[in-house]
Amino acid sequence: MNEREAALEKELSASRLEVKLLREKVDALVRMIYGKKSEKLDPGQLMLLEGLESKKAEAPVAAEADTGAAPKSKPRRKPEGPRIPEHLPVKEEVIDPEEVKADPDAWRCIGEEVSEQLDYEPARFSKLRQIRRKFTRKDSPYAPPVIAPLPPRLQERCLATPGLIAQVVASKYADHQPLYRQEQIYSRRYGVQIHRQTLCRWMALAADTLEPLYKLISEAQQNHPYLQIDETPIRYLHPGLGKAPQGYFWVTSVPGGYVVYHWQPGRGANRLHQVIDENFKGTLQCDGYRAYTSFQKQRAGPIELAACWAHVRRKFIEAEERDPQVCRWMLRQIAQLYRIEAQLREQKAGPALRLVVRESLSVPILKRIKQALFKLSPRYLPKSNMGKAIAYAMEQWEGLELYLRNGAIEVDNNLVENAIRPTKLGMKNWLFLGSEASGRTSAILFTIIESAKRHGLEPYAYIRNLLETLPSTTNWNLHKLAPAEYAKSKTRAAA
Repeated sequence: MNEREAALEKELSASRLEVKLLREKVDALVRMIYGKKSEKLDPGQLMLLEGLESKKAEAPVAAEADTGAAPKSKPRRKPEGPRIPEHLPVKEEVIDPEEVKADPDAWRCIGEEVSEQLDYEPARFSKLRQIRRKFTRKDSPYAPPVIAPLPPRLQERCLATPGLIAQVVASKYADHQPLYRQEQIYSRRYGVQIHRQTLCRWMALAADTLEPLYKLISEAQQNHPYLQIDETPIRYLHPGLGKAPQGYFWVTSVPGGYVVYHWQPGRGANRLHQVIDENFKGTLQCDGYRAYTSFQKQRAGPIELAACWAHVRRKFIEAEERDPQVCRWMLRQIAQLYRIEAQLREQKAGPALRLVVRESLSVPILKRIKQALFKLSPRYLPKSNMGKAIAYAMEQWEGLELYLRNGAIEVDNNLVENAIRPTKLGMKNWLFLGSEASGRTSAILFTIIESAKRHGLEPYAYIRNLLETLPSTTNWNLHKLAPAEYAKSKTRAAA
């Protein structure tokens, strides 16, 4: 073979490799657009892989050991309550026969049949007229008159009451109803004209009023030694720029605690210094985005980065079509880890029990996965989906093992991703933020609403109470209005 033939052969091999990689990318895009969005796998397919070790040379050599986990039972159906909730007010309507109505004295009632339906009355506007009467003393007719002061308000001469502002806030940030739709609903259904610019000003007014509580929640969260964090892009309008720039909501969460949204116009590691308090010391659970590693190196204090098994799982799901047997073997190992965590949640296990169970059941599974990764790594091209999945898991391995040494850490970052979901649902409706300043407003209102949901509070009622109470609340009593304390006080009052 001469030099020209060798060069052509080399070029052909490179072209074939490029075509293979491009096909994988196209297949991944097609699955992303048209495929199933669920990451769940058919358990029956996974059970077909029992003999994978003996059938395929490319599969991991490590044999599966009994983890001691009980077989997964069928999920119990939640007990169904009454068709119509008992706490609803009752409106009775008595229906008598026409002949009885014509001569009621000639009839005697011997019983009744009752049927119930669920009724609904749409919301309605009303005009709140506050009348403050002036008085003068009878024995001092020339003394200045006295008049009661107005109750504390969010803003002088504001048209809206706290109840109306709370409704607009809950409609946009809890029900994902953009302001222009609310404007149309108020106009067409109720005949009340409220321009969307006015609604925007009310949003900013609500955020300004709730900002002290937002800062209190954020400070309380940053004192916790374990935070989950993730970021999500969202565009905002910038007049004169010619396009909508991209900003980010950085979301921090404590499992079972508060969730806080931080608005930043960028995604670099320098933004993390504004999101994470400089005194924070503990564990951050995040994905493989390199900004977190850079942030960890820049911080002088001790910060550990815990990785997320859900992200590892997604990488192997993306590579499943090209290497189904190996990927499903790996997914089965990860499924066993999640089965152990599900049992711990059912038992409501604390950190100490979780640590013991993980050491006895999860550690052997991680050893098998690690051994398989090292054996599989040389067999796949680095740019292939399978090669990327293996490289990602190996790169994140130290963080993936961290949850085994700390019972308070979760196996994945899904809780904070669930907290991000409302922003994506809302963005499908309102598409972008009106300005860069609106990012701060949205971050405050999302934080209050999502933290209220986590503590079992109804968003509208909670925000209305805050807007009515905060104008007359001192800093010393502010902590009583935080979602956790407010929920406890409601529980005590109901007991």
